[in-house]
Amino acid sequence: MERMRTMISPGRYVQGKGALHRVGDYLEQLGSSPLFVADDLVWGFVGHDIESSLRKAGLPLVREKFNGIPSALEVDRLVDVIKQTGADVAVAVGGGSTIDAVKAAGFLAGVRWANCPTVASTDAPCSALSVIYTENGEFEEYRFFPRNPDLVLIDSQVVANAPASFLVAGVGDALATWLEARATAQSGSKTMAGGLPTVTGTALAKLSWDVLWENALPAIDAVMDNQVTPAVEKVIEANTLLSGLGFESGGLAAAHAIHNGLTAVGATHGLAHGQKVNIGSLTQLVLEGARTSDIRDFIEFTTQVGLPTTLIEVGLKSDDTESLRTVAAASTVEGETIHSMPFDVTSDDVASALASLDRFSVQVREAAKLPSPVPYTTCH
Repeated sequence: MERMRTMISPGRYVQGKGALHRVGDYLEQLGSSPLFVADDLVWGFVGHDIESSLRKAGLPLVREKFNGIPSALEVDRLVDVIKQTGADVAVAVGGGSTIDAVKAAGFLAGVRWANCPTVASTDAPCSALSVIYTENGEFEEYRFFPRNPDLVLIDSQVVANAPASFLVAGVGDALATWLEARATAQSGSKTMAGGLPTVTGTALAKLSWDVLWENALPAIDAVMDNQVTPAVEKVIEANTLLSGLGFESGGLAAAHAIHNGLTAVGATHGLAHGQKVNIGSLTQLVLEGARTSDIRDFIEFTTQVGLPTTLIEVGLKSDDTESLRTVAAASTVEGETIHSMPFDVTSDDVASALASLDRFSVQVREAAKLPSPVPYTTCH
């Protein structure tokens, strides 16, 4: 498999206003006893629509509460629930944490699995892997599966009804896709799909980037008023499908490794995945020695989007040497995706790149008359 090129994808992707009203039609093609996993808040928003759709399709409704963190313990608990209920399809309803837990549990239980994202905040829904965290929220491991979800169904109106901050976080996650796929293609490293990147996977990563630079700002404005516009539909697809296919079959590199490193510091734990990934993307550009104009453009655009571009916005400081070394060490452990960069990256390299962010980013923001950074604390 070392020299094989691989492309993988979910069995079916469905997106549009009112899609949840059709969930029963799609699930009856997969099994007869679905188990829905969702937290109480999410279920309060969408449970009625799902129940109505299942009734029309003649399927039973069984729902289990998700407890918040996709930890090994939570995954094992859900495996037991799947077996006890006799479910033949595990269905995640919610954000990336719920989806990662259900994918891992569905695989271990030997059933099919489907995802119904209620936000477009990560590219987790389409992939054949789960990110597992400790009970304290620190990155623990990637778990890889031999296949992708059987169904990904996303209701655009539900996404537009959620706080705009979720869509913003998704943009941060998805913007990294092209930067990392580009680096992986240059280095000839393997992707998360288990082979070399395909031209298709790399092209989809680039398309995700292009769609977001063109549509992210008007889409965020629209969802602030809970509206679904063509720009919103495009950004949902970029965040979920294009980024999902692009990262998995195009490759991960420094940006997500640095995200994983950031989780090793408690000060970052209240932040969304995409917020931390954006710091990883910016750090990757610094590590690459990217043109100053490219780094400036990235800082200006992602600041306008509402993403952090300085350390103080993720609870760190450029002179906090101990924390930066902790992040850098965790980012560069053996097996991390940072080693897919087309050059060697050491822990010292990462620490230096992180420490250099604040001063330049603040200067860029001042010159562009953009808001000054607001320090983040876990009390937010």
